[in-house]
Amino acid sequence: MKQEPHYTGHRERLRARLLRDPRQLADYELLELLLGHVLLRRDTKPLAKALLQRFGTLREVFAARPEDLRRVPGFGPALEAFWALWRETWARLSESPLRERQVLDGPDSVAAMALARLADRTTEELWLALVDAKNRLVGWERVGQGTVGEVAVPVREVLHAAIRFEAHGIILVHNHPGGDPAPSESDRRFTRRLDEAAKALGLRLLDHLVVASGGYLSFRSQGLLD
Repeated sequence: MKQEPHYTGHRERLRARLLRDPRQLADYELLELLLGHVLLRRDTKPLAKALLQRFGTLREVFAARPEDLRRVPGFGPALEAFWALWRETWARLSESPLRERQVLDGPDSVAAMALARLADRTTEELWLALVDAKNRLVGWERVGQGTVGEVAVPVREVLHAAIRFEAHGIILVHNHPGGDPAPSESDRRFTRRLDEAAKALGLRLLDHLVVASGGYLSFRSQGLLD
């Protein structure tokens, strides 16, 4: 009889522990189970440990850029596609406030959407969270994509998107790929121009969020927006 690979029994025991109490599993054990859904005929423990050793935490493993993941021996195209699927699924789950038209009472819910969507991006992107008169989210839209250091979007494009969604308020969101959410001087200038133009049209610029791998910064909370 053909002997089962040594990892088969181990994987079944991990699954049993997962169903009994997921909190019992170490990070590398969760990761090796996930990897096992793609690498069905491989012992995934060495790769799980190698990924954690390289990137540090589960969050950083899933936020890692594809080119960095490919540098880990054993991480191939099938896993790269699985990672892209996982990230997109997580981003859409984080965007549930849009689908449920939730009322926004602070920056945290928009920041959660933005971090899920943008924290691992290698270039800057500019997104808009648009709300109605009751601060319910009616739109979540990308309006620009740039380079590693900047994204240039005319003020009129932001206002055009707000008018198209019949929004009453705008929350500007963009990412800093370098990891520091502190706003640049150009971020501040653009925010001031947009605020003035929005007021002229009877729109409210509610906030400007800068997100990075290390968290986010709110212009409103920092007193940078009147």
